[in-house]
Amino acid sequence: MSDSTYTLRPAIDVRSHGTAVVGFSSIAEQLQEAMRRRCSEAEGNDATLSQVLAIECYPGTDYEELREQLLPRLNPSLALCADDFAWDAPRVQERIKDTVTDDRIFGVMSHYRVRDFYDESEVERARGLIAHALDADGEAAHGPVVVYGVGASLIAPDALLVYSDLTRWEITLRFRAGMRNWKTDNADEDPLRKIKRGYFFEWRIADRLKRDLHRRIDFLMETNVPGEPRMVDGDAYRAGLAAAARRPFRLVPYFDESVWGGQWMKERFNLDPAKPNYGWSFDGVPEENSIILSYGGAEVEIPAINMVLNESDSLLGAMVRARYGTEFPIRFDFLDTVGGGNLSLQVHPRTEYIQDAFGMPYTQDESYYILDATDESCVYLGVRDDTTKEALLADLGAAQRGEAPFPAERHVNVFPVKKHDHVLIPAGTIHCSGAGTVVLEISATPYNFTFKLWDWGRMGLDGRPRPINIAHGAPNIMMDRDTGFCERELLTRVDDERENLSNQPGVFTESTGLHGLEPIETRRHWFDDRVAVECHGSVNMLNLVEGEEVEVRSLDGSFDPMTVHYAETFIVPESVGRYLLVNKRPGGRVAVLQAYVRGARA
Repeated sequence: MSDSTYTLRPAIDVRSHGTAVVGFSSIAEQLQEAMRRRCSEAEGNDATLSQVLAIECYPGTDYEELREQLLPRLNPSLALCADDFAWDAPRVQERIKDTVTDDRIFGVMSHYRVRDFYDESEVERARGLIAHALDADGEAAHGPVVVYGVGASLIAPDALLVYSDLTRWEITLRFRAGMRNWKTDNADEDPLRKIKRGYFFEWRIADRLKRDLHRRIDFLMETNVPGEPRMVDGDAYRAGLAAAARRPFRLVPYFDESVWGGQWMKERFNLDPAKPNYGWSFDGVPEENSIILSYGGAEVEIPAINMVLNESDSLLGAMVRARYGTEFPIRFDFLDTVGGGNLSLQVHPRTEYIQDAFGMPYTQDESYYILDATDESCVYLGVRDDTTKEALLADLGAAQRGEAPFPAERHVNVFPVKKHDHVLIPAGTIHCSGAGTVVLEISATPYNFTFKLWDWGRMGLDGRPRPINIAHGAPNIMMDRDTGFCERELLTRVDDERENLSNQPGVFTESTGLHGLEPIETRRHWFDDRVAVECHGSVNMLNLVEGEEVEVRSLDGSFDPMTVHYAETFIVPESVGRYLLVNKRPGGRVAVLQAYVRGARA
């Protein structure tokens, strides 16, 4: 193992904004005290409401754990699971079948809300049961009435409100372990289909409700680790989230193996040596990563999307929000093929295609920044001048039918790459990274709309063929992205001569992309001592691509310095405006790659 400085559990210090508690016993005590206070302050009809507790749950919350560990400690007079009053599974499935589709990977983005799956008559029935459990004076027999589940806040809108949350990665792991989707009985279903249903349907409706409830939440309860929940009161949660959105921070990375995965990250980041490989690292995807808010002695890990949904102006900037809404427009992730194999040959949908087919507003334009390379490193990029689309598709079809391996080099350009090259990949460009390479993938954010065209004859880690999407991919392959186009416009070499965009001493700032068709600008700052950096009216996502350690400092004292180590991705909210990067290991030049939304500043 290396002496890695890469931080696997970065936290944001918000201790000045409140405290958090850990464990079901402490949580129950705090909820009981809150209900006592609420009851003593209530008058008239409000006294009845003070006896009701609603635990609104993000899909994936372990209900069995709540029933076994939390409810007995609350000693409720009545406990209702909100899901029992929602539509049954067949009715839900019939309503959303056009959203979840029959495809193994791709669905259509849902615009439903949780309340769409509750009949008013059933909501009233649940409220009648609550009223019956309370006496004429609004007193419960021996404990509160508790409503829990997805939609609890709809049944008991004026109750003391706890929001039970957990991260997307934890939900993914639970799906793989056999957890069912909401309103289904699909424990044994293909995990890819479960994740698809989550992404296109469940997480959409839950995020909309979570955003609507944000100002009303009395307590936020994090349930990622079985048996070890953490809870913070609503005011401290909101204050901590607001503070985090006004200073630099890191997301919590996660790592996953792949059929093509390599060994570089395992060694550099001190990851579990028992794993056969790590192909993926998600270190800059707020849609999927989490953040840790540290309230002194207790850390609360929540989905990073909570910040995007509720602090979008401070985080993204007004111009970026006007263009993208409450979606984070930039993603960074690692692809490690050192000691592994080629990625699948693939293409991303053009904008009109992703809008028409999937209901997404923008597409996955991307790039490969070569963080590290070996002598064998290469990228497959664009079509060769001497091929045709007819010949390309004919050979892809033959490979899909198992008649012959796809002759990739006959149709696709193969370009050698080295450390710090930057390969630009606007949507519609056929591409993949070759073996022996560490790629910092920089792209727009819309999930994994990757149409695999050829996967080198491999099986997935689950022993099943990996999904190939020639039908989706074929109409998106742009044949004018040929050899000449790639050489002129898509290959940015580290030793190319470029203009220095900085007038600061000891600093060389250069534009490395992205392509003019893509919405993201990237700049690489080389410096010996320090560099002042502008946000350019946009949230910034950055990575230390050369050097051991830098410190991010405020120019006006608005935030404490933050240390960043080699290969760590970090985010600077637009509200920071301007900041300083300082080399903490003098004597060696460092480089930081900065990405932001092009043209965000009016």
